[in-house]
Amino acid sequence: MEAPAPVVFAARSHPLADVIDEVREIFVSLGFAELVGNSTQSSFWNFDALFIPQDHPAREMQDTFYLKDVSAKSVATPKQIKQVDAAHKNGWHYDWRLDAAKRMVLRTHTTCVTIRALADQEYDEARLFSIGRVFRNEKVSYKHLVEFNQVEGVVVGKNVTLRDLMGLQMEFYRKMGIKKAKFWPTFFPYTEPSLQSMIYNERLGKWVELFGMGIFRPEVTKPLGIKNPVLAWGGGIERIAMLKYGLDDVRELYNNKLGWLRSVPKCQ
Repeated sequence: MEAPAPVVFAARSHPLADVIDEVREIFVSLGFAELVGNSTQSSFWNFDALFIPQDHPAREMQDTFYLKDVSAKSVATPKQIKQVDAAHKNGWHYDWRLDAAKRMVLRTHTTCVTIRALADQEYDEARLFSIGRVFRNEKVSYKHLVEFNQVEGVVVGKNVTLRDLMGLQMEFYRKMGIKKAKFWPTFFPYTEPSLQSMIYNERLGKWVELFGMGIFRPEVTKPLGIKNPVLAWGGGIERIAMLKYGLDDVRELYNNKLGWLRSVPKCQ
């Protein structure tokens, strides 16, 4: 006598968690050390230390989540505060305010983790990366979320160049299985020169943005005592997952559709 056995669906890791693990393994294999930081940060490290002026649109409540009635007691050393103040006054020509720098936010990127590590440790050479949740007060759409995962990293070295950064990115994309990538000049407040990497989405038949990158400006490194050039980049892991799993809408990653979760080859 024969009878069909019931289908058993064993516990599996989420497809997005698999992509996060894969990204982490790639950077570790390339000689990077991982940093971990808090989801709540002072505006000083999230914005001011990165030479983002206090009247920048990204710092408004329409874009950033501020913790109500919460301010940091201490944000940095007196020397760091003084030099960041001077950088903003000389570079942006306004009166920098310490009370604004003390306001606590849900971090809008993970660069605040690495810049603080660079300022505290004073590395001559380093390869560091961070993976974590970040928060943006944006309208949810097929390519934007209020809360998402970001990978971000830096390379510190006396002779590092933009070509080194582009080569590192291409190696990362190759290991992720991304076949077509190119770089586009752009602007970011804390890097100069700055680039945007574009990845070809075969399913959509078009180029899509992935990582922002560049070399930290002297207005970022000098006030914090960082002597050597710093290559920096960052981007959303959900966009990598969309490319990997052939999704058109980033929200599909969080819909908890069992049929799709069971069909993803990575999870089988």
